[in-house]
Amino acid sequence: MALRQTLLIQRHLIVGAMGVLLVWLFWMSRPEWSSEMRMWRSFGDASLMLLFFSIASGPITRLWPRAAILQTFRRQAGIWFTILALIHGFLVWDGWALWSVSRFLGYEFIPQLNRIVRLEPGFGLANIIGMLGLFMAVVLMATSSERALKLLGPSWKWLHHSASTIFYLSAIHTGYFLYIHYTISFHKNPAPPNWFRIPFLVLVAFLLLIKWLAFIKTVRKRKAA
Repeated sequence: MALRQTLLIQRHLIVGAMGVLLVWLFWMSRPEWSSEMRMWRSFGDASLMLLFFSIASGPITRLWPRAAILQTFRRQAGIWFTILALIHGFLVWDGWALWSVSRFLGYEFIPQLNRIVRLEPGFGLANIIGMLGLFMAVVLMATSSERALKLLGPSWKWLHHSASTIFYLSAIHTGYFLYIHYTISFHKNPAPPNWFRIPFLVLVAFLLLIKWLAFIKTVRKRKAA
């Protein structure tokens, strides 16, 4: 039991350190951005990388059984994804939305018009999608323990299958801010280009590819059996 707890702590330390390193790397890669935007995007992008690792470890192991060691870090990656995503959400609410629901949904006061308007309809929807994914992630984190597994029984596995849904929601949320939101408008200048655009597409495409390949391999294996 003590050995098991020690291994669990070690895995959390490894994945936690990986998360901190990712945040730092994303922060250092965008010196031209304002410090506030750099901070919340660094936590958001780092959390997405941990989520990608958590989701991808399953199909990778099915395709290449020798990579099974990745599975041992899967749960910790999911937990640390949620922690970083919660920090990202807090920074957005506290530093940008200022705890205003209308501002979070994309309504802003424009001095040129002297009234509150909604300039980009997709902005609020993208934030709602992100919050939904975060809520689901918190539920999974709260049930990511052996005690929860025993308590929930077969329902635990069904619940944790929603991890892929969380990734798709996060991908839609991230994709909006990478490709749609920061465009030229009459009242503000767009943010500097984000280098993460192409790597993001590669990661999503790679994950979809290995999930389909793993599915095909599993079906063929069952038919052969």
